[in-house]
Amino acid sequence: MHIIKIIPIAMILTAVVGACNQSAMSQNESTGLYDSEAFKSYWYAGKAEVNAYNLDQSRYGENRQGKAMLIFVTEAFSKSKQVKLDNPEAVDDDKVTVMKLNYTKNFVTGIYPYSMMLSSFTPVSRNQFPNTLKVTMTSQEWCGHVFSQMNLEKNKYHVSSYSYFEKEGDVQFNTDKVLLEDELFNLIRVDPDHIPLGKIKILPGLFFTRMKHENLKPVEATLSKEGKDTRTDYTLQFSDRLLTIHVANEFPHKILGWEEEFVEGGKKMYTKATLDKTLFTDYWRKNKNEHSGLRDSLGLSSTNY
Repeated sequence: MHIIKIIPIAMILTAVVGACNQSAMSQNESTGLYDSEAFKSYWYAGKAEVNAYNLDQSRYGENRQGKAMLIFVTEAFSKSKQVKLDNPEAVDDDKVTVMKLNYTKNFVTGIYPYSMMLSSFTPVSRNQFPNTLKVTMTSQEWCGHVFSQMNLEKNKYHVSSYSYFEKEGDVQFNTDKVLLEDELFNLIRVDPDHIPLGKIKILPGLFFTRMKHENLKPVEATLSKEGKDTRTDYTLQFSDRLLTIHVANEFPHKILGWEEEFVEGGKKMYTKATLDKTLFTDYWRKNKNEHSGLRDSLGLSSTNY
């Protein structure tokens, strides 16, 4: 089993509503996609967009087949507590509408499985709230599990990280408020025209830093985009990694897939996800045995993922 080596002081870190510095470029007086009638009609219809992807995941120097899910939904969020509001109408001054992404990965390494989940909460009104408020990540496998949470606190992100590994332990620290890799999917869905391009400071994704056992800290990278016939590719070039996100040009700008390239043990490795199926549904109400057939429409088995 893989033993994590990390410096402790810099650790890695549903019901719907109508459902840095540079970090996320403010729109000033301009409006964004989220102000359009098409956006409101789609994202405030009381349903979620549930996307299933075929996953080719690199782990321990080999590639594994699995499934990834991107589940997008808008909901009422507490600005002060940074949790979903139970009664949004009663606390209007504390309410902000967020685009919530639940991102999961499931794959098997040899005899044992990995189950990973990341949640990102990005305000829809980018003029008022230009930064993602919260990101959480969990990873479970037979060795144990870990949990990381980032909360926006004024001009910084406060990070809490918990792990079953002795050298990681339970730690808390602050990091600069910069663009987050883990908010890019949400920004593409909410406000693609105002994503900062060029050389940027960015906080790498929690999935990647967890699996590579790297310290969580802002790094320099270059973010670019290239338009093609039916899609746009957003490319994030780190010093030692390349991430490309494929996005449909037509609204609602669905995430068609993504690719990562990096070197591990002197060998070039890759991870790739390709969109398979999509459902637009109030999935939280589809929790009876009679609804299990809906998993077939997502290409999922009845018991896994």
